[in-house]
Amino acid sequence: MPFQADPDTHTDLRDAVRDLCQTFPAEYWRKVDEARGYPEQFVDALTKAGWMAALIPQEYGGSGLGLTEASVIMEEINRTGGNSGACHGQMYNMGTLLRHGSERQKQQYLPKIASGELRLQSMGVTEPTTGTDTTRIKTVAVKKGDRYVVNGQKVWISRVQHSDLMILLARTTPLDQVKKKSEGMSIFLVDLKAAIGRGLEVRPILNMVNHETNELFFDNLEIPVENLIGEEGRGFKYILDGLNAERTLIAAECIGDGYWFIDKATAYANERVVFDRPIGMNQGVQFPIADAYIEIEAANLMRYQACALFDAHRNCGAQANMAKYLAAKASWEAANVCLQTHGGFGFACEYDVERKFRETRLYQVAPISTNLIFSYVAEHILGLPRSF
Repeated sequence: MPFQADPDTHTDLRDAVRDLCQTFPAEYWRKVDEARGYPEQFVDALTKAGWMAALIPQEYGGSGLGLTEASVIMEEINRTGGNSGACHGQMYNMGTLLRHGSERQKQQYLPKIASGELRLQSMGVTEPTTGTDTTRIKTVAVKKGDRYVVNGQKVWISRVQHSDLMILLARTTPLDQVKKKSEGMSIFLVDLKAAIGRGLEVRPILNMVNHETNELFFDNLEIPVENLIGEEGRGFKYILDGLNAERTLIAAECIGDGYWFIDKATAYANERVVFDRPIGMNQGVQFPIADAYIEIEAANLMRYQACALFDAHRNCGAQANMAKYLAAKASWEAANVCLQTHGGFGFACEYDVERKFRETRLYQVAPISTNLIFSYVAEHILGLPRSF
């Protein structure tokens, strides 16, 4: 298997995931993309094989694997030409429930999430007027007896239409009544099937990637008090706990994309003959591919460092952010090289380059923009003044 930092890393795991993914060839993903559909069959197969429950402890029906193994699963999905963005939320969103939920909540939901009976694919945080300034969210949850009543709006909330449950962040104490702006927000588990049409309206957002995402409107949505996760007012901290896993897993997805682009570009450069010789013989073609490969290999090492620290329960905020930045940047550079190597054929849907090109571009923006990663490193690593 060419173009991999360490071909002996988790070989059995890679082979098993790859075998499953190869039953969903490029034609499958192409048709899903053309129809702007959801890869339901693929997600079901991945779930039934137990891969989506990798991070759920065995006592709750999961595999009890670490973030390293989970990242390999995400990488292989993209490496084989798939799009794990359709289901990666199931991998890391349950972490909030696992780390901060009550034992009753974990017993009630985690075994069903592990088996695939329930999907917890969505997290409702981002709002139209606040973006990544999460402490200023305007969605409020007011406690009234045995219920919280929610009003507000969210945007860019993914996989709501293909999920049973959603993690929701809402302000339970007004901003002007807390000592720190990060206080006074709480996390709730929302039963989407019960909520939609009964206080929750979902409006799909058509976008350049076949990525199911939505705008949500809350109008007196009632959530039972037992669906509060952890303590009221500590929701922002709970959300932050899960972001390192999210960013590291998405870094792994970008690594998978990057290797896919390198493999694709290299194969085409060897096969395509112009002026009586393969175009890969030209340094103007081979050097950019080599450059992109070097960047992917370097980003891969940072991914593994972030995973190792996370699995050792050590602080990995810097490594998770840097891994996401390096991997997203490297995959995008590899995508450009791959498209350029293919020339006009890179724009033809049958080559799959344009589809993967669009998919990997997303991660320059989401789930955290490059500039915010720069700000994090500048402030928390380099000790520079906070810029916002």
